[in-house]
Amino acid sequence: MKKFLVFALALCLLCAVSAMALADGTFRVGVKQDLYGFSLLDQTTNEYAGFEVDLAKKLGEALGYDDVEFTPVTAAQRGPYLDNDDLDAVIATFTITDERKAKWDFSTPYYVDAVTVLVNTDSGIADLAGLKDKVVGVSSGSTSAKALATAMAEADVIDDFDADAFEIATFNGGVTFKEFDDYPAISMALAAGDVDAFCVDKSILSNYKTSDRSFIADSFAPQEYGVATKQGSELSPKIEELITTWLEDGTIDAMTAEWGI
Repeated sequence: MKKFLVFALALCLLCAVSAMALADGTFRVGVKQDLYGFSLLDQTTNEYAGFEVDLAKKLGEALGYDDVEFTPVTAAQRGPYLDNDDLDAVIATFTITDERKAKWDFSTPYYVDAVTVLVNTDSGIADLAGLKDKVVGVSSGSTSAKALATAMAEADVIDDFDADAFEIATFNGGVTFKEFDDYPAISMALAAGDVDAFCVDKSILSNYKTSDRSFIADSFAPQEYGVATKQGSELSPKIEELITTWLEDGTIDAMTAEWGI
């Protein structure tokens, strides 16, 4: 009996310590730093602002953390930061796919977008057909290139497309892709004529739409953004419950409306 009481007491203390570690620590979140409306870093104040920033702060508060610490991430960095325990969560326009769900936990989608393409208006490119034999800039680690190639194949613009065998670096089946580390670099490449088009989610492209640039007529491949955590993380079910609740009660709709996205 005495041994049982000692064991029970030790178990209670362990649970208490675990709960305190979650509540009293810092919520480390990966966000983008160059997306107005979602997450933008003010270089003067070193402060982040946007819908995903507000969502991270709201999650941190609801989970009982003392503070929220933001780390800028690119599309290619998001997963490795989680794998290496450098971050607790990633809230960075991270599209949910079956392949990614096999590697990381994702919440119910908190935002749904679609992929499209931005071009220089004077290029004359107006639709998927106009992208035939062109060079398209995409972000490293993103799903945009495959989404565009799939859409072009479905529209009979390109032939012999095998989605399962698709590789960005080697694909040359009627359109080619050039990878960049971040979105500003793709925008500069488009301005310089190093690429013919810039492909990513429309909400992201809106940040780089200028008076001399246009969207093509086609949007495709709905993109569901979720909060990503390390697979099996104790945070995963808690974040899922919060996101689901805030979707149902209109909290997230109000937040996206506030940021105009």
